[in-house]
Amino acid sequence: MNIYFAVIITSLIISWLLGVTSDFLNARAMRPAPPREFRDVFDTDTYRQSQEYTRASMKFSSLTDSFNTAVILIVILFGGFNLLDQIIRSLGLSTLSTGLIYIGALGLISGTMSLPFEAYHTFVLEKKFGFNTTSLTTFVTDRIKGLFLTGLIGGILVAAILLFLREAGGYAWLYCWGFAVAVSLGLTYVAPTWILPIFNKFTPLEKGELRLALETYADSAGFELSGIFVMDGSKRSTKSNAFFTGFGKRRRIALFDTLIKEMTVDEIVAVLAHEVGHAKLGHIKKRMFTGILKTGAIFYLMSLFLDSRPLFDAFGMEQTSIYAGLVFFVLLYTPLSLILSVISNRISRTHEYEADAFAATTTEYPDSMISALKKLSASNLSNLTPHPLTVWLGYSHPPVLDRIRALKSHRK
Repeated sequence: MNIYFAVIITSLIISWLLGVTSDFLNARAMRPAPPREFRDVFDTDTYRQSQEYTRASMKFSSLTDSFNTAVILIVILFGGFNLLDQIIRSLGLSTLSTGLIYIGALGLISGTMSLPFEAYHTFVLEKKFGFNTTSLTTFVTDRIKGLFLTGLIGGILVAAILLFLREAGGYAWLYCWGFAVAVSLGLTYVAPTWILPIFNKFTPLEKGELRLALETYADSAGFELSGIFVMDGSKRSTKSNAFFTGFGKRRRIALFDTLIKEMTVDEIVAVLAHEVGHAKLGHIKKRMFTGILKTGAIFYLMSLFLDSRPLFDAFGMEQTSIYAGLVFFVLLYTPLSLILSVISNRISRTHEYEADAFAATTTEYPDSMISALKKLSASNLSNLTPHPLTVWLGYSHPPVLDRIRALKSHRK
């Protein structure tokens, strides 16, 4: 048996089984009543809704994963990748154009198949539980904008990678690595002013008690902000969030308008303090450095497999090509990707605890962070008792109950 075929098929099935098992155990881990720490924000109806939302989300996730896995397996087993390749090759275009069309066609097919699931999630599942505020116009224009940006930026990146791999010999992976990192850092730099405003409106936070409190805290923590903005998150959902964008002197914080409506000034300051903690404790730099190393490792590994005829045989390909090799390596990389994801999530959860501790220490009032987490959990109908396997597989943040219990240790 072709070893690549065996690895790819096995890893796809194992990944699917892990997801199904995780959802099953997660459902069994639910409790009939909320933990005592949440009884002040979760009444009977809210807690019942949170469990119904969790179950509905898991069923939807399982259905989506099952569909995607089945499609990939069918395409592999029945030679779909080779069929598409032969159709595009028949156009008689250049190797670069053929490669871009091949990868673009796969992306477009994948996006088209996922569109009904996205629509159902937005207009049925999220609407049922009172989260969705997205209009059909916004939904459609978001996808069009996303498709345009993906085609533009992704096209440039893929074209450069194909050219490097074809022309740069044994050191091609180094050129690919450097270019990919440069694009990634460039996007991070321009995103706050050029990309994010394409999808959302960012308005400077008006002067007042909240802005003064946030600026006072940032100054006390020795943290420079280029701006504090309010994002119209309510345009798409009632859920709340806050995040940093950019880096260096272009670093700014964005607060969802829904967050500002739901929380007190002290709670929002605590949320800012948590995000500042990530920066001051070096989490952002560590994440960026790790991502750069990971990208380099991926390109190096990719260079080892692109010329492997058995890899192409696993997909029933009549002819080898660099562009198809890129696609096949992504599937071959599945088991390693899963392992690295678990490790990355474990590190991320540790960082979240550290950022919570930073917020509790620098604000000198951990109860603000605790109450902020409680409100977020209630308004977002979070699952309060996830199963350890679910956390291990996919949680980049610790369960909120664990975070609250850790924060309580910082009370004076």
